[in-house]
Amino acid sequence: MSSSTYQLPSVLKRALSLLPAYPGSVLFAGALNAVLARHLPADTLAQLDGRALRIEARDAGIGFDFVCRGGRFSAVRPPSEVALTISASTHDFMLLAQRKEDPDTLFFSRRLTMEGDTELGLLVKNALDATDLATYFSPGRFVPERWLRRVREVKEKGAGPWM
Repeated sequence: MSSSTYQLPSVLKRALSLLPAYPGSVLFAGALNAVLARHLPADTLAQLDGRALRIEARDAGIGFDFVCRGGRFSAVRPPSEVALTISASTHDFMLLAQRKEDPDTLFFSRRLTMEGDTELGLLVKNALDATDLATYFSPGRFVPERWLRRVREVKEKGAGPWM
């Protein structure tokens, strides 16, 4: 399924875009600490130190602002001055996390954008490329297997506007 055909349901997009930004950033920073921080090399964390970043899920109308300090991520309140903004669809971010899509492919097809400090963007890209997060983001971790089987069945039949 390509990102160009996947559309976040409009009801979900509307609901997500109404959420205040800061609490989401707190949750996102907590997830980064739980999943990513311990896997990043000390020199990478040092280069990220004090640099504010923003992750935007364009199709969901949400963004998360965070900063790395002392090897830990924490939320920052918008409108903060960010050094780098990384944007993609929710689906493309999931494909990246699962290693089903390459960041360079998404970048050159304009499905992934980076605005701001290009050197910092390369640091983030290379750090994520070197970290295997696929096991953390497999659908089986979050969704019961019987639901996944049902989704596969529906997808094979070609039914459903969201497939």
